Amino acid sequence: MTIDRIWTNACLATMTGDGLGVIEPGAVASSGGVIAYAGPAAGLPRAANAQVIDCAGRWITPGLIDCHTHLVHAGNRAHEFEQRLAGASYEEIARAGGGIVSTMQATRAASEDDLVAQSLPRLDALLAEGVTTVEIKSGYGLDPQSERAMLRAARRLGRERAVTVRTTFLGAHAVPPEYADDSDRYIAMLCNDLIPQIAAERLADAVDGFCEGIGFSPAQIERVFTAAKAAGMPVKLHAEQLSNLGGAALAARFEALSADHLEHLDPSGVEAMAKAGTVAVLLPGAFYFTRETRLPPVGALRTAGVPLALATDCNPGTSPLTSLLLAMNMGATLFRLTVDECLRGVTVQAARALGLADSIGTLEAGKRCDLAIWNVAHPAELVYRMGFNPLHARVWSGQ
Repeated sequence: MTIDRIWTNACLATMTGDGLGVIEPGAVASSGGVIAYAGPAAGLPRAANAQVIDCAGRWITPGLIDCHTHLVHAGNRAHEFEQRLAGASYEEIARAGGGIVSTMQATRAASEDDLVAQSLPRLDALLAEGVTTVEIKSGYGLDPQSERAMLRAARRLGRERAVTVRTTFLGAHAVPPEYADDSDRYIAMLCNDLIPQIAAERLADAVDGFCEGIGFSPAQIERVFTAAKAAGMPVKLHAEQLSNLGGAALAARFEALSADHLEHLDPSGVEAMAKAGTVAVLLPGAFYFTRETRLPPVGALRTAGVPLALATDCNPGTSPLTSLLLAMNMGATLFRLTVDECLRGVTVQAARALGLADSIGTLEAGKRCDLAIWNVAHPAELVYRMGFNPLHARVWSGQ
């Protein structure tokens, strides 16, 4: 192994163990884009020809991970924001033809190139805050051609920028107008045709669904999950956001990577997630933007040992948020997460929510060398500040 780059004179928040895994003073060394050493400066291996970067006492964390986004879409829903300010609920807007179906129309009308061009600024905003891995869902096309175009656009974003993109097929996001009177027929199309095709084309890394009264029933989601498992893809679920349909327990039964939102999660759902090791992905941006009042049961999740991740939920309707730093602040202020939980929620636990815990999320030998280097005196500043970006440098795969 030949060490090619070294970051010295640094403070490390490795995210190993149960807390931040602080090492002061620390150093990181990489070899071919992989961490060769992350630990006390005194133990740094000799490397005669390595490039040495003096961090001048700055903090290094793993590169941040946004594990739940709907980043690829066309248009926006600012007019619906005005409607909500005037008193309309999310459900009322959706049932009147707005919501997801509104974005569907704009997305279907956009070319793949248009989708890439419109999505790049959103991605760039995340990268500017130290994000090195981002999950991107489909779900605004709701027909075979448009869903596949969204996933191809997401894959292209990962080639346009130095970032790891994980794609998720979210065909079961809403019932498209063509199937308005027969949602079961739409689910059958997803299960019998589209999921196998997407798996064959390797367009998606996982399958998601929206289990809700304005989305799909648990029975329908179970059919989607069964098809996903048959195609060899892991699953995750939008669960218990607006009501409690038992989606989290269903997801846990299928060993889902994550269940996301969870404001209406009940004790049986918490227990099921804990037993399955399913990650709870909390989305305070949507909670804030929709002026939700029911908090997810963070205390119960914490007591049960369910891993807690945080994400932006970047989407045009309920969380037009492209700041993972602000999502951490919201997680602390709205959901009463600790600083450690927030920082671990966008690193090690976010990696678990994507099934990538073996390769990213912590600073330790063998993991990909994804780093965020910060102009802060203590990691708590990353959660404390609002509208301020202290990123000094971002490193992806050692570069």
